[in-house]
Amino acid sequence: MASPIVANPSDRTTLTLFGSTFETRRVTTDAGEIHLTHGGNGPPLLLLHGYPQTHLMWHAVAPRLAQHFHVICPDLRGYGQSSKPPGGDGYAAYAKRNMARDMIAVMDALGYAAFDVAGHDRGARVTHRLALDFPDRVGRACVMDIAPTLHMFRHTDQHFATGYYHWFFLIQPDGLPETMIGADPGYYLREKLRRWAAPGARFDAAAVAEYERCFADPAAIHASCEDYRAAAGIDLVHDEADRDRRITCPLLVLWGNRGFVHRTYDVLSVWRDYAEQPEGRALACGHFLPEEAPDEVHDALLRFFAGGA
Repeated sequence: MASPIVANPSDRTTLTLFGSTFETRRVTTDAGEIHLTHGGNGPPLLLLHGYPQTHLMWHAVAPRLAQHFHVICPDLRGYGQSSKPPGGDGYAAYAKRNMARDMIAVMDALGYAAFDVAGHDRGARVTHRLALDFPDRVGRACVMDIAPTLHMFRHTDQHFATGYYHWFFLIQPDGLPETMIGADPGYYLREKLRRWAAPGARFDAAAVAEYERCFADPAAIHASCEDYRAAAGIDLVHDEADRDRRITCPLLVLWGNRGFVHRTYDVLSVWRDYAEQPEGRALACGHFLPEEAPDEVHDALLRFFAGGA
């Protein structure tokens, strides 16, 4: 069940960036606790962040959407203030199927039998699995700046390995990436933001400071590596088994026209093989849509989740 928690540095930053109408809570799941912030009134809208960030990445979008929706922004398992369970055999704890189940527990705790969801980066991969595994729970879904995991691995080449080198670095065993990132996690995180964003993109200093604070935890570095290890293993097993299934709910696909996904894929064409009703477009930004193009993201999500494209 959900219960209030005492404010900590993360909560103080959340209330500063999201506003006093939002509150933070923790929800107990089978694998630990999920930390979240939520606020607003209206239909439930779940927003899922990506790597290497936390729920704070929605700070420029969520407060405006909260004028129309009850907005729920969790930290994914392994990230931010949420629990970081051991990966276990085959890194199964970080299978997107299990991370999706966390989100079902969150929405159950908040009393919602059905909801809409938007996810960015890793959160978009959890969104993909939510829409497949819980079609009776998800009304509409949005994925931001990804192609499906299975498609990306199936079409790996030198271009992909160069642009997405971190997919192959983070999955290395025996603590190699953890040790190397742990030598200077702040540098690594800032470089990810710089390299994946469009030139000249600006990030809120308070949000970046909180990303760095959370990511400096060795448990967070390890958990995020386990997330990627799961993607290269058990997630592919699940995705291969479900390859004949497609997302049946309306799906909005957004991506940055200055990013790798735009340069590499015919994005909507790819998603037509994985979803029955995909629509979408590129926005004028790099990878971090909610922070680089918050006005465009807000407008696109409001139109889509209000029932129109």
